[in-house]
Amino acid sequence: MSKYTTGEIAKLCGVSVRTVQYYDTRGILTPSELSEGGRRLYSENDFKRMKIICFLRNAGIPINSIKELLSEDDPGSVVSALLEQQERLLREEISERQAKLHMLDGIKRELKSVENFSIESISDIAYALENKKKMRQLHTILLIIGIPVGVIQWTTIILWIATGIWQPFLLFVLAAVPCTVWVSNYYFKRVAYICPQCHAVFKPRFKEAFFAKHTPTLRKLTCTCCGHKGFCVETYGKEKNKNG
Repeated sequence: MSKYTTGEIAKLCGVSVRTVQYYDTRGILTPSELSEGGRRLYSENDFKRMKIICFLRNAGIPINSIKELLSEDDPGSVVSALLEQQERLLREEISERQAKLHMLDGIKRELKSVENFSIESISDIAYALENKKKMRQLHTILLIIGIPVGVIQWTTIILWIATGIWQPFLLFVLAAVPCTVWVSNYYFKRVAYICPQCHAVFKPRFKEAFFAKHTPTLRKLTCTCCGHKGFCVETYGKEKNKNG
């Protein structure tokens, strides 16, 4: 039967000699015998045990868990449970890192549109990105409401052109005005704006926001904190001044 020295078993398993010695002091891999000169000698079974230990360590299993595992009567079932737990933890870690990568990509894209870069600019972008999911949900709600309204609008217009019957279009207009006011009020209650000058998050007056020049992500407003007038970044959230 083959016998392995500490150096040999370390080389075969791709670890350092110190690692093998450490496992011995922890009682995880005890050599089968000692040579006349006091050198550790490991058997073929010890070598197989060492490969199992290395496999479990590479899978991220802690030393204490490995020691308890190898002392079990049925280590196979315990290994299976440990690997499932480790897989779940790794998947959670991957998910968290992917979310961070997504945020970094978002910050990089947003920074390209910032003319006067500052530390506060990163804070503004981070705040907007944190609320981006809620903004998408809000826009989806508006889209769900807007599609049937648009269909009704064009149906009444086509009916008017084709048949000369204009009363349905008039009824649509009469109903659309209060509906538009309600939807706009619903929307502006849930959004706020980041001032590029003082970096405060504020809510403008409804009338100003309703009639303001805007893009999908910006709206030209007057900041209620510093009085700056210009395009402000739209985000989901509550009013918050620059001091908190």
